[in-house]
Amino acid sequence: MKKGIVIIPTYNEIDNIEVVAQAVFSLDLNLDILIVDDNSPDKTYEKVRELIKESYGDRLHLIVREKKEGLGKAYIAGFKWVLAQPEGYDFVIEMDADLSHNPKYLPRFVEAIEHYDLVIGSRYVPGGGATDWPLFRKAISYGGSLYSRLLLGVTIKDITGGFKCFRREVLETINLDTIITSGYAFQIEMNYKVALKNFRIIEVPIIFEERIRGASKMTKKVFIEALGKVITLRLNKRKIMEEG
Repeated sequence: MKKGIVIIPTYNEIDNIEVVAQAVFSLDLNLDILIVDDNSPDKTYEKVRELIKESYGDRLHLIVREKKEGLGKAYIAGFKWVLAQPEGYDFVIEMDADLSHNPKYLPRFVEAIEHYDLVIGSRYVPGGGATDWPLFRKAISYGGSLYSRLLLGVTIKDITGGFKCFRREVLETINLDTIITSGYAFQIEMNYKVALKNFRIIEVPIIFEERIRGASKMTKKVFIEALGKVITLRLNKRKIMEEG
């Protein structure tokens, strides 16, 4: 069985991290976990160290960054760490710590990545959706995704989706130092760059579940800034396609 790793960025997720780790490790999928913590004030990283020592050993890994700099920078740090590991991981999964991304979908990802280069857990294909979202939030989410894919000219229905799985080779072809986004738009940029390189992409249905514990990191300001970044990405299309 091929070996994968789940990257989980954290910031004040001490109430969730043990639950999500247990859920991932309970699956027989040959997965490790890398927690990338942005120096959480609630000391999530100390809980992770406790889990490493008492429960999971070298299956659970931790990076503690100096400060909070956004989702994108956390993932980039995680990608670089993974690509530098001598044992080699065959694929890399992105997943939130708050259980809005249900680990029960991971077997689908692992199966699909055998045949595709990027697997996206999608809310906007048949069978997908979101629970407990008011109509306004659904409209904002779907509208943002529709706006992004129409402007960028891609067919990915859930281009803002952040629950996904990359083949290692995909990450090796993307110059991570040229990523221009960090927050909500980071997922758009990564999906766009993969699409421009003509990698094989599939969207598998997921139900996005509203977090039970803690507070959402999404704000109106973050969302509006992301929409502006989409224009920048479109204007840089030629440059992106020429990246080594």
